[in-house]
Amino acid sequence: MSRAMSSQIDIETAINGYVTPGEDYFNRGGSPAFSISHREQQGMRPPPVPFLGQPNAESLAKMISNARKPRRGKKIGIRDRICCHQWTWFTMTMATGGVANVFYSIWTPYQADWLWYIGLVFFLFNICLFIMNCVLITMRFVMVPGSFMHSFLDQMESLFIPSVVVSAATILINTCEYGIPMTGPWLQHTMEWLFWIYIIVSVLASAGMYLILWSTQIFPIHTMTPVWVFPGYPLLLSAPFASTLIAANQIVSGNPPINRLAIGMCAIAVQGTGFLISFMICAAFIYRLMTQKLPRDEQRPGVFISIGPSGFTVAGIVSLGQQAQVVIPDSFQGSTHSIIILRLLSTIIGIWLWGLSIWFFLVSVGSLWKYVRPERKMPFQMTWWSFVFPNTALVTATLALATALGSNGLRICGCVMAAILIVVWALVLARMLRCLWNRELLWPKGLEDE
Repeated sequence: MSRAMSSQIDIETAINGYVTPGEDYFNRGGSPAFSISHREQQGMRPPPVPFLGQPNAESLAKMISNARKPRRGKKIGIRDRICCHQWTWFTMTMATGGVANVFYSIWTPYQADWLWYIGLVFFLFNICLFIMNCVLITMRFVMVPGSFMHSFLDQMESLFIPSVVVSAATILINTCEYGIPMTGPWLQHTMEWLFWIYIIVSVLASAGMYLILWSTQIFPIHTMTPVWVFPGYPLLLSAPFASTLIAANQIVSGNPPINRLAIGMCAIAVQGTGFLISFMICAAFIYRLMTQKLPRDEQRPGVFISIGPSGFTVAGIVSLGQQAQVVIPDSFQGSTHSIIILRLLSTIIGIWLWGLSIWFFLVSVGSLWKYVRPERKMPFQMTWWSFVFPNTALVTATLALATALGSNGLRICGCVMAAILIVVWALVLARMLRCLWNRELLWPKGLEDE
């Protein structure tokens, strides 16, 4: 380390009590001191240096190597590739379920049969993908002993564990959209119970996952991306789930009414909690951008995750506001004007947060500008599905506002965004399949020579 850099670190340590890590941290292979006491500053003992390199990836490879020791000398086969399956694969089902939701949102104002059937195909395809992911991740945990607990301690993979809950939420929402109108009251009754179960699971999963992360991991600010929001994502689908369930109950006039007021109010409480948690984390992300520039290439897709919190909140709150006449009693809070006030309030809040979502969208797209040049490439990871899922929230939010405001311009804009989103989904799927074929995904690195 040069004398000038050493002096700069000493000054920063004396002022702040810590050293801000830089982007070259991973290249150095070391770690600066993140918390230095007064006694340590006087040189009485060296500060503890947490190792934040890549031990998790190496330990996973070691576990896979130990699991295949009885087959030493054989080539890497399908069993070894399944052992590499991770929680990040559930981002694919999140995105596919979100696309099915987008098709239903477009079908609602236009009532075109072909839109409904395409959305139904995406819904059924997503169920197959979800079952496949559940089977593969279970096989990995069985074939690689210790990998289940390891996934909760891995700095990257642990953040994506809640994607299972989010994927289940998209399936439940799609079931309300495509299933309840085509079946009897039994499915509606089942979905009402599943709503309350989902609320409990989402709150416990979000709080529990953050507690595990805060107890076992250290996340330096220079590695911060909106992926840190992921444990809070299950909370963000509570209002869209509630609005979809209430809307489905309205469509089928023969079904008995559900407890709409309790469902709506509970969803707003959970949705608000998820949005505020996500908003605070996104504020930390802006601080990271101001001090450390944009994330590295492999982290760049995660920037799009910042679109989701405000997008899902707009879609859920505005839709619930438009359903106020069936959710809120006429004399709610002693005023006969409650329904009009709630509709207006939900629309104003929706426009406000929709603007925030658009701003994050522009920042996210702008962060990819350098990859327009052919010499700059972004390595494929399953986090590429972040290009799709958060943007499904933006599309559904735009269409919800179009309905609330009666704006044909917003509706056309939402349809154009949806068409582009479908193309992006197809491109990401094609790239994923290509990487699977080229052994860039689900391939145990470092075991080829064993």
